[in-house]
Amino acid sequence: MSGPLQPVERNLRQFPELHPPLDNLSALAEANRCLFCFDAPCTAACPTHIDVPRFIKKIATRNLRGSALTILDSNILGLSCSRVCPVDVLCEGSCVLHRYNQKPIEIGRLQRFAMDRFYEGGARAPWAAAEPKPGRVACIGGGPASLACAAELRRLGYAVTIFDNRPLAGGLNTYGVAEYKLRASDSLREVEFVRSTGVEFRQAEVGAAVSIEELECGFDLIFVGIGLGAMEKLGIPGEDLPGVIDALRFIERYKTAEDFTVAGRVVVIGGGNTAIDAANAAKRLGASEVHLVYRRTERQMPAFSFEYHHSKIEGVRFHWLAQPVEIVAQDGHAARVRFIETRLANADETGRRRAIPVEGSYFELACDLVIPALGQSRFLGSLCESRGIQLSGRSIAVDRATGCTSNPRYYAGGDCVNGGREVVDAVADGKRAARAMALQLDRKVEATHG
Repeated sequence: MSGPLQPVERNLRQFPELHPPLDNLSALAEANRCLFCFDAPCTAACPTHIDVPRFIKKIATRNLRGSALTILDSNILGLSCSRVCPVDVLCEGSCVLHRYNQKPIEIGRLQRFAMDRFYEGGARAPWAAAEPKPGRVACIGGGPASLACAAELRRLGYAVTIFDNRPLAGGLNTYGVAEYKLRASDSLREVEFVRSTGVEFRQAEVGAAVSIEELECGFDLIFVGIGLGAMEKLGIPGEDLPGVIDALRFIERYKTAEDFTVAGRVVVIGGGNTAIDAANAAKRLGASEVHLVYRRTERQMPAFSFEYHHSKIEGVRFHWLAQPVEIVAQDGHAARVRFIETRLANADETGRRRAIPVEGSYFELACDLVIPALGQSRFLGSLCESRGIQLSGRSIAVDRATGCTSNPRYYAGGDCVNGGREVVDAVADGKRAARAMALQLDRKVEATHG
């Protein structure tokens, strides 16, 4: 990381939160709208299966710590998930009030209300320390999957060390989520909470500062939560010019540099949620114009619809059915992006309609900054090859019930397994793997003393 995390004061000025917190009266009123369904579809829709009616009922009865503990019992990263989860398509999208044409319960904001109060009150561990058990586990990567895995293993009494090559843990929650959704300071509060349970953190790059052989000698089992790699390249002339920065580096830079500003015209290339985040951030950081160009149509855009509509409110201009062919320089700096128009053809093997260039149909957009956001590559390095870990496509293949890879000493979860989903999915993966690892360690002890 190039610098310290930027002051919260600047973030609050330039990045007011997308969903402001509820005050006490509003939270109480909203909690009392809940029907407290017995067979709650909102709980089923949550990948970590938080008991939503129970935690909301505790808010309604003013038992805020009890509410937070209910959340944490299922999701150790309940604070960040309350801010970044796509609740519209998960818990709130499943609320039974939709059937009666009523506004669904604001589950995300109620979860945030309970978790904010929990952290403001000192964030004491929600469970008693378990009796230490034999067995040590290493987690590679410090993102949500590893944090959830480590916290669950500590809860069960096992020693866990997280190895992360960055100065600060938290993965994309710390470095890659737009500031108006989740502040780095909130991500780090959760990291410190996990640390307080007894999880050890080491800043070291596995494969360089620490070898795989060292990990295998020092630990019984290893969890791989390395996420994804760098953003995919555009593969066009000019993409290495000054004035071109990929979306993840752009987000990390404005979150970690105090004097980072944007001026002039910005062109964002891509149609996912990260592209939307970068476009919104550029607008808030001072860009006079922000253009987002996607090779397919609005309907095929992978970003969530609510993200897209919010971005239009921010002032981002959208261009459909076009893909870049060249970034043109002026005085050694990116000055224009040349595009070719596309048309949609038949669906490819993934089921998505292909974008085919229409020859002779070119146009240009002037720019001062270009932000490619084409998705992240799968960074698996030599780990899988050297340890006999099988892949499925370009992701690590696991038993979905346990997270175990083809090498029984290795488990995996998060983006390196699912290809890049939500924080809550990574938490579910980590917790599921932790429980399977605990069973394996217990069986090993039984076999030793049998």
